[in-house]
Amino acid sequence: MVKLRVKNLTKVYNGKKVLDNITFSVEDGEFLSILGSSGCGKTTLLRIIIGIESPTEGKITKNRKIITNEDPARRGMGIVFQDYALFPNMTVLGNVMYALNIKLKNKEKAKEESLKMLEMVNMKAHIKKYPHELSGGQKQRVAIARTLALEPDIILFDEPMSALDADNRLALRKEIKNIQEKLKTTMIYITHDQEEALSLSDRVMILNEGKIQQIDTPVEVFNNPKNEFVKNFVTNHLLEKVESINKCTGEIDYNEEKK
Repeated sequence: MVKLRVKNLTKVYNGKKVLDNITFSVEDGEFLSILGSSGCGKTTLLRIIIGIESPTEGKITKNRKIITNEDPARRGMGIVFQDYALFPNMTVLGNVMYALNIKLKNKEKAKEESLKMLEMVNMKAHIKKYPHELSGGQKQRVAIARTLALEPDIILFDEPMSALDADNRLALRKEIKNIQEKLKTTMIYITHDQEEALSLSDRVMILNEGKIQQIDTPVEVFNNPKNEFVKNFVTNHLLEKVESINKCTGEIDYNEEKK
């Protein structure tokens, strides 16, 4: 079943099309990554989907209801930002409970739900700490727990791992995928990292200069790039990365191995 449908979406800034006639859909429970380099329009698209910005043209439908001009608070979506957006004067538990206190109007119930989400992201042992006492990876886990606690039926991620080191990115990547598979939540994930997009997603959408270049499964995107841009940006980039790693570790050359 289609959870979200974006149709003929266009965004114009100062006479320039940042998004150009974007059309795609996301299935219920699907993990879709939107992949592209800086300035391709992916963050603008995310901001329009969640309601922070309005499109110049086009419409957005969620559960068959048009939400193009709906208030962000009424869209049933959650967002995890790159910079965590935690309250510095609140503990880990306080940060997760904050929105739930308003929603549930019952502190005990809010605490119970918050602890459940913190346990899911392996942060229950840190509930009394403040953001300045946490690593980047731990802060992002708290931000994810806070979003999950509100039970949105779509979660959007705005390059959530770009500020993390390689080890934290890998660990958090696995946790996000495990959470998505466990809760069956629809997720839309913005990233510029090809490996991240292909390893996490059910489908990947590649954007360039405000236009969709390809939207398909990771295997299809890698093996059958639709055009030269996708081939260079995804397939060739990842092959070069594999070859570079092999040279550093003394492994057999990838292309030789294919022969």
